[in-house]
Amino acid sequence: MSTTKAPKLISIPVHGREHIPASGALIVPSHLNFEELRVLNHLLEGRPLAYLVQQGATVPALDKLREEQEDVMILRMPDSRLDYDLGPLRQRVSEVLNAGSVLIYLPSEMAVQPGSLTSVLGAQLEMMVQLDAPIAPLFVQRNQELVLAIDSKWAAGKAVFAFGPLLSGETLSVANYQQSILELSEAVFSANPKLGRNLAYALLKGLKKHGSKASLIDGKDEKVWPYDKVLAIAIALSKEVKKATQKPRVGIILPPGLGGMVANLAVLFAGKVPVNLNFTAGRPAVESAMKQAELDHYITADMFVRKLQTFPWPPNRQMMFLERLVPGLKSAIARWFVVAKILPTPVLAAMLGISRKGGDEEALLLFTSGSSGDPKGVSLTHRNLLANVTQFSSRIAMDHRDGILGCLPLFHSFGCTVTRWFPVIQGFNLVTYPTPLESKKLAELIHKYKVTLFVTTPTFLRGYLKGVNPELFTSLKMIVTGAEKLPKTVADAFQARFGIAPMEGYGLTETSPASNVNLPNLTGADGEPSSIPVFPSHRFGSVGQLMPGLALKVTDVDTDEPRSLHESGMIWFKGANVFNGYLKNAKKSGEVIKDGWFRTGDIGRVDSDGFVYVEGRLSRFSKVGGEMVPHETVEEALVKALNLESELTRKIAVVGVPDEDKGESLILLSSIPGGSVQQEILDLRYKLLDRGVPPLWIPKKLVRVPEIPILSSGKLDVKACEVLAKANT
Repeated sequence: MSTTKAPKLISIPVHGREHIPASGALIVPSHLNFEELRVLNHLLEGRPLAYLVQQGATVPALDKLREEQEDVMILRMPDSRLDYDLGPLRQRVSEVLNAGSVLIYLPSEMAVQPGSLTSVLGAQLEMMVQLDAPIAPLFVQRNQELVLAIDSKWAAGKAVFAFGPLLSGETLSVANYQQSILELSEAVFSANPKLGRNLAYALLKGLKKHGSKASLIDGKDEKVWPYDKVLAIAIALSKEVKKATQKPRVGIILPPGLGGMVANLAVLFAGKVPVNLNFTAGRPAVESAMKQAELDHYITADMFVRKLQTFPWPPNRQMMFLERLVPGLKSAIARWFVVAKILPTPVLAAMLGISRKGGDEEALLLFTSGSSGDPKGVSLTHRNLLANVTQFSSRIAMDHRDGILGCLPLFHSFGCTVTRWFPVIQGFNLVTYPTPLESKKLAELIHKYKVTLFVTTPTFLRGYLKGVNPELFTSLKMIVTGAEKLPKTVADAFQARFGIAPMEGYGLTETSPASNVNLPNLTGADGEPSSIPVFPSHRFGSVGQLMPGLALKVTDVDTDEPRSLHESGMIWFKGANVFNGYLKNAKKSGEVIKDGWFRTGDIGRVDSDGFVYVEGRLSRFSKVGGEMVPHETVEEALVKALNLESELTRKIAVVGVPDEDKGESLILLSSIPGGSVQQEILDLRYKLLDRGVPPLWIPKKLVRVPEIPILSSGKLDVKACEVLAKANT
């Protein structure tokens, strides 16, 4: 058995030193390259060490270790793809640990996407658990993957180590190891002092740094606005915002574009909180949001006021019209353009009164879409938003040559963080357009400006399947969908037509929003298969792996008692990107936030490779005869039974309504023209039974409707569907 001579080592912060095993345990790290192994060996100095590796795999850390040490004890674990008998290895591991050694698992060489939580496959974890050895989880955070473009690549140091409590006996399982790694990741990520910065300061730094190297292209008139010009306009406008109101928040009623961007920047630079209002919501919802936010001034445009005739516009004295304001600021814009070029960020920030620190102060107020209830104010902090920009950028590797299309509404959480703050801070082109519905125009913009990342929803994605030339999408490297489940029929049709597979992601307004994303599996040069094993980063049907720094747990839906990650239950999140509570709603906040964990309202599970499967929103489940029935799963079966796979618009929806006998019963809303409703539901029942659908899961009644209600975000309008169902029962 070997001990390591003390090499010259970089200093690595260590969390959970009290959990470093003295002997008799197997350390399983999330990642471990040779430099990190040297640090780990040094932390274990004085203890006899042995190493566990996978049979036949390339383990670079082991090869380099052997160059430094002559006496290295190696135990080999069978290849997970082969039939194996772990008995002999289990016995050998027991002997080594009983002799007082610490056993270290050395991960095999693996192609892994940036920002991944681990490079250890679930199958390998399963085998290590079967060895019956106490396991010490070790999370290794590689800081360079989490550095923003506005910071020095070397500012954060190399890595951070975090040890979790020993797993043994009843606690020894793959799910518990994964749970430990997630919670260690969250603790280490959340301790990053850079998350305490002010969002306005970070945006100021991004606009200055990327200056003339990146631009906002307003797709409406196709004018190109370099970020240094955007900065000058925003600063000049911020002075007007400061003069206009003493209130802490300012309403913004604008679509994506130059106006929407400079309005949001100006409000932040003025030390206030932007509130982008959902102009597609009903009048009561908008008026509620205005009242909750205590707004007395709004930034908009004359053209938009004329377009939205039914919007509850406030009096003109409370309105700031961009077309009227900005032309009068030409001299101020020119002056600030020069000043911003000359002065360094700290001096310019001080001149504008922008603090470096933001932390847990409110930076943005959004309102939930109200898909299953009244809108709630979601107060997001500087810390929340900067954490999510960091998380998203670590997973979506982009550089100054890339571009993103921003057509999602600014009141939409993805339209806020991902297609507004993310490109400004990271420094690549942002192409905007005021609506996500004009597929042909958007496709032309993607082609003309060589957009590489497109964030959208499955509902909007359907619009591209007819009449859009596939050549217009040749620049795209990635398409991310969110807000609703990505149907396989849509994904397959899109890939067949355009040669690129949409990647499903997941997020909530309360998580700033991105929490998960699928990514294309890594390949070698020119798209050829990788020469080394690839850790999967895409699994259809899942919403992808978690963002770094976000912990997840699963509990029983009714009791909130802990469940294994691998069991279906209520999903909870914890992390720096998770909000602190709803605006002026302590009761609702207390219902969803407990001990720092956020109860998402979504039901799902995690597999052994870290992919999260969201099975549906709790509001989209019905308890029929004591059984939880998922509406979305029933809808999938109905789509197949009714041959609706090729439909580009939603034709059906399943809704639960109260039932005296069974608690709830299912109602099918359908916009498909037909004859006898009674005969149709009877025929449908037999079709679903033939497909193996349980009788309790089959809708009891069909209600014909002109169209299925959809929100502007592309989500099903659950509340409106319930109203239709109840009105017809």
